[in-house]
Amino acid sequence: MEDLIIRPELVLSSDGPFLAAAELSRSSVRITPAHSHSRGQLMGALHGLVSIGLDRQQWVVPAVHAIWIPPHWTHSLRSFGPFAGWSVFIAEHACVDLPSEPRSIRATPLLREAARRAATWPGTELNAAQTRIARIILDEVAHAKPEALGLIQPVDARLQRIANALAANLADNRSLEEWARWAGLSPRSLSRHFARDTGMTFAHWRQQARLLRALELIADKVPVTHIAFELGYENVSAFIDMFRRAMGTTPGRYLGG
Repeated sequence: MEDLIIRPELVLSSDGPFLAAAELSRSSVRITPAHSHSRGQLMGALHGLVSIGLDRQQWVVPAVHAIWIPPHWTHSLRSFGPFAGWSVFIAEHACVDLPSEPRSIRATPLLREAARRAATWPGTELNAAQTRIARIILDEVAHAKPEALGLIQPVDARLQRIANALAANLADNRSLEEWARWAGLSPRSLSRHFARDTGMTFAHWRQQARLLRALELIADKVPVTHIAFELGYENVSAFIDMFRRAMGTTPGRYLGG
């Protein structure tokens, strides 16, 4: 792993304190190649946005959210624009009651403050007060509801062609029937296989891909008008309506949340 933000033994080994944490603030892009470690990782954003690759999945971590990555899951990351955030590393034996698969969660004020407090600890065995705070973090992760900020890539090679073409041009508004014909599928087969591989309808998958890209562009301070047209919306209002339905607020206010 490159550019470690915490002592390697507090990431790569479950020895030592069962929970360790660190904060990071960067004014430039941060890229970490694919890697894994024996500890589970909870990564939260304070400002800006990080994109995380997990197997066939792509996740984003915008401000006021966090992503849970269980032990031994291979992942990579890239920040967009200036970024500030925190990471908590949890020993494998302490992850027993935590989700066994990655998930995005909305970080409560309690979770954020507990994680930031943990980031000030020296990385030695926890005292009684620190242990209580660490167990609050575990409890918050265990009971947090998952947020829909991920995207699964299809397995079927024909669907991968469609997914890759859309990733290259999310403004492409061809209908399901047109995409099916382009990939050599019947519309019914495309619908069935997309739901099987990704857990989403084709329309939902495309909207989710646009949403995740929108979050990246917002973090890079691209004007909302440019984002709307880059993603294939006929007007800015249609894009803002989609974003508000998905995220509960407008693009202009979201990352300040």
